Amino acid sequence: MLYLNDELSLPLEQIQLEAMRAQGAGGQHVNKVSTAIHLRFDVGASSLPDWVKERLLAQSDRRLTSDGVWIIKSQQARSQLQNREAALERLREWILAALHTDPPRIATRPTRASRRRRLDAKQHRGRIKALRGPVNND
Repeated sequence: MLYLNDELSLPLEQIQLEAMRAQGAGGQHVNKVSTAIHLRFDVGASSLPDWVKERLLAQSDRRLTSDGVWIIKSQQARSQLQNREAALERLREWILAALHTDPPRIATRPTRASRRRRLDAKQHRGRIKALRGPVNND
């Protein structure tokens, strides 16, 4: 069970984990041992609430396929267990990021002092630019 927060959890049966050989440097260990993890998570077929699925599928992420499957490849660590945990943690963070909503912004008016500072800065900048013109030697 992958626990997301106090209310949400995800059964591991809905997450497909596949071990494979890692790429890149590492010598004989990399060439012989399947330590990399390929995680596939089908958002549409998951047990997440519909509003969470909609938010996840609305994201534009290159790891999300057109079929609604999110794919992670983890091969940073030397052990399969560490790569598995890293991939599950990245999935957890992705889902939690979709759950987060910013509070609505309350529109406020600028203060009199801030408007004065803005106008003073504009006048100061205008004076600087006016001095950049041609020099008159009259």
